[in-house]
Amino acid sequence: MQPGLDLQTVSIYAPVVDQLAQVEEQLYELCQTDIADLHPLLDYAIRSGGKRVRPALTLLSAGFHEHERKLSLIMAAAVELLHLATLIHDDTVDNAGLRRGKPTINKMYGNHVAVLLGDYLFATSATFVCDTGVVRVIRRFSETIMELASGQLIEFFTTFDPSKARRLYDERIYRKTASLFCTSAETGSILSGAPENQVQALRRYGYNVGMAFQIVDDLLDIQGDASEIGKPVGNDLLQGVLTLPTIMLIERYPDDHPIDRLFASITNGDSDVDHLLQKSLDMIDGSSIVPDCFAVIRDYCSEAAAALDDLPDCAPRRSLLEMVDYIRERSR
Repeated sequence: MQPGLDLQTVSIYAPVVDQLAQVEEQLYELCQTDIADLHPLLDYAIRSGGKRVRPALTLLSAGFHEHERKLSLIMAAAVELLHLATLIHDDTVDNAGLRRGKPTINKMYGNHVAVLLGDYLFATSATFVCDTGVVRVIRRFSETIMELASGQLIEFFTTFDPSKARRLYDERIYRKTASLFCTSAETGSILSGAPENQVQALRRYGYNVGMAFQIVDDLLDIQGDASEIGKPVGNDLLQGVLTLPTIMLIERYPDDHPIDRLFASITNGDSDVDHLLQKSLDMIDGSSIVPDCFAVIRDYCSEAAAALDDLPDCAPRRSLLEMVDYIRERSR
């Protein structure tokens, strides 16, 4: 079983499991570089990967039509490399010490090395996409890199600022997360030769799955177990990042929430940060906010499933629907 995968994700990936193995081979081939100092960095980054959701989405979206499999395999590897690059850069910007319970690249090797490794993976992913030879796919991939970077910039310039949180939340999580889900599904379908209505349907699917996926992560950040999520609970708040549950907290209790005091304490280095953080988490847990976030996730999941209504019944479609169910289950 691939590291990071559980039995349910293995079931979802069943139609493309052999192809995912080939994608893994492509990724590990990058480690066979003649630059000796780069080898352990690449090996660590790739082996620290998660569930490979994005490459699986690319391959499943390509599975509705017979096509030259080499192209969708290249694309699947490219989206995973791009994802890994963004994680390395995000961790460096956030000065994060843990990712999935393991030390981050920046923690182990320093920020300079982490930035350069992220750049290397970005560039490598771009060369992979160029190998498809499809201008529309190359352009969409380039746009996605812009969206990912701009999402990170939006986050940076809105940290510790509740006044902008609600207005920019959907845009931020689209750019930081859902954009790559969109691109994974859209480019897979394009490379398979799918008609335009199917390309757009799978893009809508990717958008809604990506939005739901990020809100689940927002919930896990305030409800999860640190040993399971691989980082401290409440880490987003400690970084000044307001997510859907904490935005709802501010909206529900405009005169009685501790977020402003928490942010002031973090900024000033006061000793009551832990107390105010726990108070924020307890208020969220003791209200209807978590069930209301679940409802938002379910709405996105319903939209994702509906996007597949006009696609033919086949193993990839059933797996995509099962992926929706998997995301629903993550939020419970």
